Amino acid sequence: MLSPLLGMLAICLSPSIPHQQKADDQKNRPNIVLIFCDDLGYADIGPFGAKNIRTPHLDKLAKNGRTFTNFHVAQPVCSASRAAILTGCYPNRIGIQGALGPQARHGIHANEVTLAELLKGVGYQTAAVGKWHLGHRSPFLPTRHGFDSYFGLPYSNDMWPSHPEAKKGSYPKLPLIRNDKIIDDDVTPEDQATLTSQYASESVRFVDNYAKTGRPFFLYLAHSMPHVPLFAGPKFAGKSKAGVLGDVIEEIDDSVGQIVSTLEKNNVLENTWIIFTSDNGPWLSYGEHAGSAGVLREGKGTCFEGGVRVPCIMSWPGKFEAGTRSDANFMTIDLLPTIASQLQIKRKGPPLDGVDVWEWIQRKPGATNAHEGYAFYYLDNQLQAVSTADGRYKLQLPHNYQTLSGNPGGTGGIPSKYEQKRIVRPELFDLELNPAEDKNIAGVKPEIVAKLLSFADKCRQDLGDSLTKTKAKGNRPAGIVSPGDN
Repeated sequence: MLSPLLGMLAICLSPSIPHQQKADDQKNRPNIVLIFCDDLGYADIGPFGAKNIRTPHLDKLAKNGRTFTNFHVAQPVCSASRAAILTGCYPNRIGIQGALGPQARHGIHANEVTLAELLKGVGYQTAAVGKWHLGHRSPFLPTRHGFDSYFGLPYSNDMWPSHPEAKKGSYPKLPLIRNDKIIDDDVTPEDQATLTSQYASESVRFVDNYAKTGRPFFLYLAHSMPHVPLFAGPKFAGKSKAGVLGDVIEEIDDSVGQIVSTLEKNNVLENTWIIFTSDNGPWLSYGEHAGSAGVLREGKGTCFEGGVRVPCIMSWPGKFEAGTRSDANFMTIDLLPTIASQLQIKRKGPPLDGVDVWEWIQRKPGATNAHEGYAFYYLDNQLQAVSTADGRYKLQLPHNYQTLSGNPGGTGGIPSKYEQKRIVRPELFDLELNPAEDKNIAGVKPEIVAKLLSFADKCRQDLGDSLTKTKAKGNRPAGIVSPGDN
């Protein structure tokens, strides 16, 4: 097993737990608001160093909460990243790889228990708003996986006929869905310009409705942007100093402000845990339409830090000291077990890969990250990198990767071409001293290399590795629908 705690976790999974809890128990549990951006770079918002993009609401969220500077996603791509944050498992563990397209016949399996199902089981009202991307067929939609309601796009907003590089017939029309019904079968560029605003309104409406009931609620807002194509509403278009990318991010920031204001208006902000983060780093080939990873190396589609380290802000008054920053290393797979632990939810079922990292991220005296390390997979189940649990050392394993080699990306929404390069032998980086991953210290730290190679081998035996042709022993299948089924 990848974690020494998997066999001991009190937080387990099971599809059968009671849906009714005592009202007193519900009142003691916080509301959860999880905001998940798409392709937002590490340095794209004010608390992480953005200069020409105004994010006053995120600045305030950070001022009132905690900024996490060493937070990672499990894979640097859409569907896989979403699988990890919602299930607490490595995405390849549960059969989700890459970015599922409109032709995909697979999605999240019915036996996997999402964060929404975990919370719904103890009385939470749940809503998913925005991009889903864990399967668009009926059995895989959010309303079949713990969410009481859903409004948004089933997959990425560039998977449509209007993509500038789309060949004729390569994509069907892009649908907008409410619950399990298509309410607009042809999302247009004009519609895309309203997406962020619609998501904000839907989120505010949900919070407003359920904050009044005294029943705890879980809002999962997964923005479709700043994934390309970029569109901002009329209130924001042309207003930033960073072009359309800045316009889009400033509108996302405004949506955060609307949600926080609604929580305040309903006197529930003090009992709400807000988590703001991104699914992976910036899609650098889009150049002026791509964000920034700052000093971090590369971006989306790579297992370098620019692809997997993302901005993260959490606010929960009384739990996170206001205005603090933390370099505690952890991953999206750890959110579900950590939330479950804080809410004192116990379930049985298939094991998680994540662990409860509450004391670690709170920097309690003597606390450690209970993982042996973290595994970074990409593409067809390629193990490309591993890191120590504390995040200091990262070993890049032999693999091919995409890079712009310092060249500028594309303009006007048209991407430039990546070059393919290769890591020939394992390269070790001290991320504390060298987050840019440009100083290989494998030759001077052989003991760390050996430790991480040993961990990598354990990962291969458990999760597999197509690069070494190692078959997985511990993976579970994705859900599959038969041809002809919706």
